[in-house]
Amino acid sequence: MGRAELTRAQREALVGADPVTGLLGGAERVREALAARGLAVRHPRPPHRHYLTPAGRERSAALLAPGPEHEPEPEPSPEPPSPGVFAARTGDESDPPSPDRPRHVASAWQGLCELRRMTGRAPGLPCPWERAHLVPAAALALEAAGLPPSVRSPDGHPSAEGYRVTETAQSDAVRVGWEPTGSVAELRACEVALEGAGWHVTFHPAHPPGRPYVLASPRRL
Repeated sequence: MGRAELTRAQREALVGADPVTGLLGGAERVREALAARGLAVRHPRPPHRHYLTPAGRERSAALLAPGPEHEPEPEPSPEPPSPGVFAARTGDESDPPSPDRPRHVASAWQGLCELRRMTGRAPGLPCPWERAHLVPAAALALEAAGLPPSVRSPDGHPSAEGYRVTETAQSDAVRVGWEPTGSVAELRACEVALEGAGWHVTFHPAHPPGRPYVLASPRRL
């Protein structure tokens, strides 16, 4: 999301958010505007406070970091805004992870855990956002557990070993493979990580000509 899309009041609210809980201060209209941009979420129960989403935490961190964020703002770009600063790596990306990627992942996972708490989920159960965004939610859980995503070369082939999360014909499940080797040990590690993050996981052994994989869906109870 470009800098020019945020007003000064919105940037000040992001920077001033509680670093642990993500609680936002500022005027109601400012908080609602941030929520409309996907940077905050309104708690459903009174007093209806607003908290940063994972994208909001990343935006706040970017504003606090030294560098271009503090330069004079450019003219608004005609390009459509991106959905947020942070994006989970599903294993289909062609660029390698940046050196500061672990910090961004940890911040995003912390924000997601806060969303779970705010939406009244039992400890360890995925929230409605995760159920509506299965692939990035599962990918974030794997990356937060320290598992590396696969990287694709320009011709579409794996250039770095790691997990890959894809959609399935089932509306409530994703497929997780380990590319390019199909390592059973690494898939078992993915299975453990997803189960620990509140997902129901089933292991599917290799059947020629395919490789082993796991299916994962958010647990409800």
